[in-house]
Amino acid sequence: MTKNILPEDWLAKISRFQVATASKLRGQHKGSHRSQRFGASLDFSDFREYHLGDDVRQVDWNVYARTDKYFIKRFLDEQEMRVHILLDATKSMGEQVKWTFARQIVASLGLMVLGRDDRLSFSYVQDDVKPPFRRKGAMYRRAFLQVVTDIEEANYTASFSQGALKAIPKDSTVLFIVTDGLESIEEWEQLLKRLPRFAGDVRIIQVVTEEELHPQYAGDVRLVDSETGRDVNVTMSSKVLDTYDTRRRLHEEEFEAICRRFGVRKLQLKVEDGLQHAIFQQLLKAHWIR
Repeated sequence: MTKNILPEDWLAKISRFQVATASKLRGQHKGSHRSQRFGASLDFSDFREYHLGDDVRQVDWNVYARTDKYFIKRFLDEQEMRVHILLDATKSMGEQVKWTFARQIVASLGLMVLGRDDRLSFSYVQDDVKPPFRRKGAMYRRAFLQVVTDIEEANYTASFSQGALKAIPKDSTVLFIVTDGLESIEEWEQLLKRLPRFAGDVRIIQVVTEEELHPQYAGDVRLVDSETGRDVNVTMSSKVLDTYDTRRRLHEEEFEAICRRFGVRKLQLKVEDGLQHAIFQQLLKAHWIR
């Protein structure tokens, strides 16, 4: 068995947190989240007058004794949250520290979901499409952690945006996409405009490294495209670095704009800031967890 990618004490640290959403909950199974409907939980809401056809077991006889009128109790309904996590496993994610960090984020979110008795599904883009991991309940936390740990390489050979639609179920409350966001803006547009049919609350976690943000190369270097394998010889001058920075910033601005256009929330996490900062500072501050 491969050693888990999270520290042994990490489960205890995140056990008190859960995914937060204002999206309408789906499903008829009991969970830990209150919906806007009335149901049969133990949390009292209010009274309403009895109408023909109502369940007589809900009549409050104490109120009847005082008022000589029939009223029934209403209780808050509790429904499960359905969370799907999609991991970008294209080759650009394959740099060791980025890949480890991305899987740690995935694992942490999934453990929160399972720990709150919500339903978790997880998938990643891969050449051979397989059914997603689907489980509910804390008893499956170790199994999920092992599944994420065992994804050893990011080696998907096609476009992430094309593979994503094949890997996402259509019954989610919240959809997390963990990616580096390096697909073209045109491909992101094609993906994002289709996501509302998969979930009402879509969130993108963009994983980046300091080297990607501010490369420190100098002299003559050979750069190899991790996706295509094509290479190019470049003399790293200040002009080249400035051009790269300008194009990177433009891509980020367009990515942010396309997310806002389709109602998708996006959060950028830098690997060097560490897992603890990402979870307990950034995700918490963004109200993605509570």
